[in-house]
Amino acid sequence: MCGICGFTGEIINQNKVIENMTNLIIHRGPDDAGYFIDKNISMGFRRLSIIDLDKGNQPIYNEINNLVLTFNGEIYNYKELKEELLKAGHKFYTETDSEVIIHGFEEWGEELLPKLRGMFAFAIWNRENKSLFIARDPFGIKPMHYTQNGENFIYGSEIKSILAFPTVEKKFNYKTLDNYLSFQYAVPPETFFEGIYCLLPGHYLWYKDGNITTQRYFEAKFNINEDLDLETASKQIEKAFENSVQAHRISDVEVGCFLSSGIDSSYVSSYFPGQKAFTVGFDFGQKYNEITWAQNLAKKVGINHYYKTIKSEEFWDAIKKVQYHMDQPLADPSCIALYFVSKLASEHVKVVLSGEGADELFGGYTIYNEPRVFKLYQQILPQKIRTFFANMVKKIPFRFKGRSFIIRGENTVENKFIGNAFMFSKEDKEKILKNPTLATRPQDLCKKLYKRAKNYDDVTKMQYLDINMWMVGDILLKADRMSMANSLELRVPFLDKEVFKIASTLPTKLKTPKENTKYALRHAAMKRLPIDTAQKEKLGFPVPTRVWLRDKKYYEIVKKAFLSDTSSMFFNKNELIKILDDHYNGKWDNSRKIWTIYTFIVWYNIYFKELN
Repeated sequence: MCGICGFTGEIINQNKVIENMTNLIIHRGPDDAGYFIDKNISMGFRRLSIIDLDKGNQPIYNEINNLVLTFNGEIYNYKELKEELLKAGHKFYTETDSEVIIHGFEEWGEELLPKLRGMFAFAIWNRENKSLFIARDPFGIKPMHYTQNGENFIYGSEIKSILAFPTVEKKFNYKTLDNYLSFQYAVPPETFFEGIYCLLPGHYLWYKDGNITTQRYFEAKFNINEDLDLETASKQIEKAFENSVQAHRISDVEVGCFLSSGIDSSYVSSYFPGQKAFTVGFDFGQKYNEITWAQNLAKKVGINHYYKTIKSEEFWDAIKKVQYHMDQPLADPSCIALYFVSKLASEHVKVVLSGEGADELFGGYTIYNEPRVFKLYQQILPQKIRTFFANMVKKIPFRFKGRSFIIRGENTVENKFIGNAFMFSKEDKEKILKNPTLATRPQDLCKKLYKRAKNYDDVTKMQYLDINMWMVGDILLKADRMSMANSLELRVPFLDKEVFKIASTLPTKLKTPKENTKYALRHAAMKRLPIDTAQKEKLGFPVPTRVWLRDKKYYEIVKKAFLSDTSSMFFNKNELIKILDDHYNGKWDNSRKIWTIYTFIVWYNIYFKELN
């Protein structure tokens, strides 16, 4: 795992600029640095040594030195590809997986990408035709950002590197604020910095003669087999996942794993007897603390278990550091918990495996049950009547049993599901934004993806949307940034293209039947895990923000932010205080909305005030 950055063209103090850009991501690779600099391009690299510790430094060149590579990630099938390339006549000088990419690109060009099994973001400079090729892995596990600034093209694993380029003007992107308030993250390819973009997963980019072109090479398409039975599916899952875990464990350093009480990380940990696992929790009872559960499982599986209880003060003190490393505001409080478990793991190992991606691939989120729950209701009552009932109950100023059902049951999946987080509607945003004309319907941003998924059933449509938006903008972003903030490589064996081949065939009956979510995956996991672990309901990464925001101390911290000058630039303070007070007084649970706004204010102060 590493960090890369660079820019095309000549500038004053060229060496110093690329060195500064590279040092800003030293946390991604504290072991070594490398550069390629000529009058056409400057490429920087920071290395976290995992494979071929002595000779795996970058940049890496092909045999005739006309191609230059900097690479972030891991290629798990590099040995097989190396054998193929050796037969084709290529000469290798290292044992690192990185070298497979440079020779593979020389041999196959863009067709290299479908051959790669792993996580990656890399840049290849052609010294002869002065072209730059950049690619990102199929699911977006590794990040890549870019911008064009006059005659310079600038790129980097993290946006902070790009911002360090002398002529890049740091301009706030109001469009992204609107989307963030609904989704709780910056929706790719846009970022909070005007003119700086995120290269989408499964895409590559060419930069040549001042022109940028991007192309998609991978799409997570579902090919559902309605005849697939539970026993056959679970055997296929078991075989594919075991193969993936073994591939993801390839390393010249020790590999550990994260462990919560859920099936995803527990299933991963079942392959780690005698090795190390890491857990964090909060001192707020079992709902917010999975340590005891993880301890019990660790004993059964035979893992050396390390854990930490995060104190309230520690959590709140870490918010600024976390938002700095995120580059963009992320209103998912679990990213802070992930920061602490990554910090704990980094004290013992360099690499961990984690369970990200299982929910999106195998149908794990509780909300995926909604199509089944509302099916009969929507069949009996026409849309107009459902809308009438929903509008009626929305006006009732108190909660009652069935209220949420009537509201949620009103619309089709395309009109209500924008992903696992839905913070503010267009109407909500018009109330809180100082400039209400910025507010848009978040559903409109999802239309393009729903159109591509039009032939899928509702559960699969939700999965497709989450794979392309939620997983990229939230789940994988925080996994990369929080692990890298602690110089830790995080690998995700569920997000393997061979595992996806199996997951993509599962019918809904094997994902979200009445019994539970991730039905087929749980059945496969029961062969390695205690039944209570395999069948445990999804808990997520619970953080007690709801409790904290009803504590006077933390209420006052947030209130101060809501009344600040930064807040007044974007929001109607009276509306924010009402949302905060309603939660504090127990009228509504507004904790997620409050956290979304508070996180943005903290982030804005870091990037547009403190770092100026």
